Amino acid sequence: MSENQAFPAQQQEPPGLTAHWVREAGRTCVLLPGDLREEQVCHDVVAGTVDGLGGLDVLVNNAGYQMARRSSVADVTTDDLDRVMRTNLYALVWLVQAALPHLGRGSSIVNVSSIQAYQPSTALLDYASTKAAITNLTVNLAAELGPRGIRVNAVAPGPVWTPLQPATQPTEKIERFGTDTPLGRAGQPAECAPAFVFLASPRDASYVSGTVLGVTGGKAVF
Repeated sequence: MSENQAFPAQQQEPPGLTAHWVREAGRTCVLLPGDLREEQVCHDVVAGTVDGLGGLDVLVNNAGYQMARRSSVADVTTDDLDRVMRTNLYALVWLVQAALPHLGRGSSIVNVSSIQAYQPSTALLDYASTKAAITNLTVNLAAELGPRGIRVNAVAPGPVWTPLQPATQPTEKIERFGTDTPLGRAGQPAECAPAFVFLASPRDASYVSGTVLGVTGGKAVF
């Protein structure tokens, strides 16, 4: 997608949320709610996007799930693994497979890795594993799709204030969230946005592929 974007969300967006502001800017927003843990839903979301916007040239794989309220690998259940793997990793592969027939030269895929791929927390063993896999998958896809003129990159956020944090972290950890970064604080979602815009741009990032761009407050991504 270039000037238009599709945002999987609820069908009715009140003023103040993403769809409202996209439409206020005179753009088209196609709302496609669904559970991306289901393969058919991933294919349906891509088909709905193409139908609603007339094409597809940027795919951002941003779905993610984590649960940090564990003290040991012994606490990770099979259901936990299924939910994390299907949300974070399977959905990414299914969406790429569904999108590829619609992507052409100059298109871009942007995945979401994490600082957890490089500095994993023991309480996020399953989540961190998926983020490391996404980093590897990004490099592999860049190699495969480069000859077709399709760039593949990833953004690796560090500690960023999203609703996911207070919902999945113990209170004592939230009180210190982000203070261990060189910049001494957690980031805001708006501070991640320019990284996605840059990597999606066929002009500004025309020679950037197979790269992980860290937005980490100074934590190393390598």
